[in-house]
Amino acid sequence: MKVSEITSAIENTIPPALAQDWDNVGFLLGEANKNVKKLLLTIDVTKAVVIEAKRLKVDLIVSYHPVIWDGLKHITANGPGSLVYELIRCGISVYSVHTALDAAKGGVNDGLAEMIGISDGQPIGDFVARPGGDNFKLVVFVPLEAVNKVSQAIFSAGAGVVGNYSHCSYRSEGKGTFLPLAGSRPAIGKRGKFEKVTEVRLEALVPATKITEVVAAMRGAHPYETPAFDVIKLYDVESKFGLGRMGKVVPPRRLTEIIRAIKKSTGAKAVGIVGKQARMVRTAAVCAGSCGKLINQVITVGCDLYVTGEMKHHHALAAQEADLTCLCLSHTVSERFILKKLSKQLQSKLKNVKVTISRKDADPFIWKQI
Repeated sequence: MKVSEITSAIENTIPPALAQDWDNVGFLLGEANKNVKKLLLTIDVTKAVVIEAKRLKVDLIVSYHPVIWDGLKHITANGPGSLVYELIRCGISVYSVHTALDAAKGGVNDGLAEMIGISDGQPIGDFVARPGGDNFKLVVFVPLEAVNKVSQAIFSAGAGVVGNYSHCSYRSEGKGTFLPLAGSRPAIGKRGKFEKVTEVRLEALVPATKITEVVAAMRGAHPYETPAFDVIKLYDVESKFGLGRMGKVVPPRRLTEIIRAIKKSTGAKAVGIVGKQARMVRTAAVCAGSCGKLINQVITVGCDLYVTGEMKHHHALAAQEADLTCLCLSHTVSERFILKKLSKQLQSKLKNVKVTISRKDADPFIWKQI
């Protein structure tokens, strides 16, 4: 199976467009046409992980954090670009998911939300456009006698589907005007003569993935040399994609019960607690890693609990003053649990590729009592 085929499989469920604009996700390193027999999953691409990948004869690493964060000015065997140098030298490709997986349905934040019992959690903020799911509206002006031919053409190409209904459109009759100029080949009228024609304004929804085909079908069926049409992008204001999740805990749970559930699912050995420890949690929010200013929205809506990886001192103080209890699991613990789920998903899609979770990828912190 080629790298390009694997990246396509990943992007079907984790679209790169879900990532934050400051992030660096997608196919970052390697050769798209290379065959892949072994794939290694990891949170971070470290020296130890690269050595492991070479020992296992891995062809592709799928990492959570990007292997390249900032622009590299030089790539040498020693220095900031040494990992990239070694990966290239060994022919190991890298694909990174990061905030795309954070925002994706069934991704990291949905996993955290499920862990603590949030029902129908909604993103907290840092919203992104819905990738490949937003519809377009095609508006085309068609002479009355050709409207059925044009409408059937666009329906056959994928336009006009709304929920469980097909062949959906809106049509309004009016007058179109035009003056054929020199060099034109008018389907109606003559060059140099002003024309007024009864036309239909035909409107239909088109999925983003089919807009090119639908426009081509419209042009092919339209009698005019130069059809007049508009393509208008529509936005789904009801389904948002972004970082974090927030909602009601159903049924309400005691904080001690939530901590036990987190420990069971993530293997966390320690947790930092801000605020009240003995409380019943009815509303909660989660955000993997470090979510900074998003805590302000959590405070604004009055949640009882916020679960994250890490937070700055002034955010912790703000939470304490607002009577918001916070659990900090450590950056990597709040994300690492997703690798098991991702491994199963990829293995089910990539039948001829062996998917392995790295054993050398680890939290850089060692947690111990002093």
